[in-house]
Amino acid sequence: MRGIARGGIAGVLLLIGGAVARAGDGALMTVTNEKGVVQITAPTFRDVAYGPHPKQVIHFWKGGGDAPAPLLVFIHGGSWTGGSRTDARFCALLPHMLKEGIAVASVAYRFIAEAEADGVEPPVKGPLHDAACAVQFLRSKAAEWGIDKTRVALSGGSAGACSSLWLAFRDDMADPGSADPVARESTRVLCAAVAIAQTTLDPQQMKEWTPNSVYGGHAFGFKGGRAASFPAYLAVREKILPWIAEYSPYALVSAGDPPVYLWYGTPPAVGQEQKDPTHTANFGVKLQERCREVGVPCELVYPGAPDVRHQELHRYLIAMLKKP
Repeated sequence: MRGIARGGIAGVLLLIGGAVARAGDGALMTVTNEKGVVQITAPTFRDVAYGPHPKQVIHFWKGGGDAPAPLLVFIHGGSWTGGSRTDARFCALLPHMLKEGIAVASVAYRFIAEAEADGVEPPVKGPLHDAACAVQFLRSKAAEWGIDKTRVALSGGSAGACSSLWLAFRDDMADPGSADPVARESTRVLCAAVAIAQTTLDPQQMKEWTPNSVYGGHAFGFKGGRAASFPAYLAVREKILPWIAEYSPYALVSAGDPPVYLWYGTPPAVGQEQKDPTHTANFGVKLQERCREVGVPCELVYPGAPDVRHQELHRYLIAMLKKP
């Protein structure tokens, strides 16, 4: 399988100031997100580089105990055009993980514009491959940072949820023959638990599932805003089918993929227009159908959903990451 080029860093930490910034026990960090100014537990290591681009950095919180800890990798949302790795969703999730002794990494990545500036085509390849690169880097630090590399989960919201599902369903990107030890690490994960995910980047599927869909054109380089770019995106669908096949989570689901958990705040109505077509549970219903076809466990949660075992996303993650 394909690995990811790292510009020759081969596991070297490229950090501002040349050293890892390590927080003391009990230290706090002040962040600003959509909830305002909040304080969270300070990361053990802050702004650790996993690649050469300034946006390819992570915050890392060490797990509790002496044994290697399971790891949650969080990928923030924001349409791959904005957002923060300390957004409100992450700040709410972090204390639940740390309380259970689970290590946490929150990933910053190149946005669409930055990927375009780097010549990445299609642009969505930038943030998606950055997520994979971050997972490989974290696994390469397992011995040093006390990570159990067999228990790695993904989470995120919106575009970060889409990134998480893409990585969960994609074939392993490890390159066993690479001279880069980071590239030799696996990208496969134990599970993914995500919120308000876009589960397809196929504009035809989106229109069929939710007729007023307008999302996704920017992922493939279409300009002019969501509503303005979507008709052109749909019109050239046949030409970009290879990209859709490579970067749409729905297209990648296959037998043997890890289980996933999908959370949405409103109930679905497949085939009907939605108040928020970008975050509709219609995405979840259709992905769950596809997962069931190939035997991939998929728990779907929304108001009134049947067969729900974990009402809250963090409880699913804890159950999966701490399973004996």
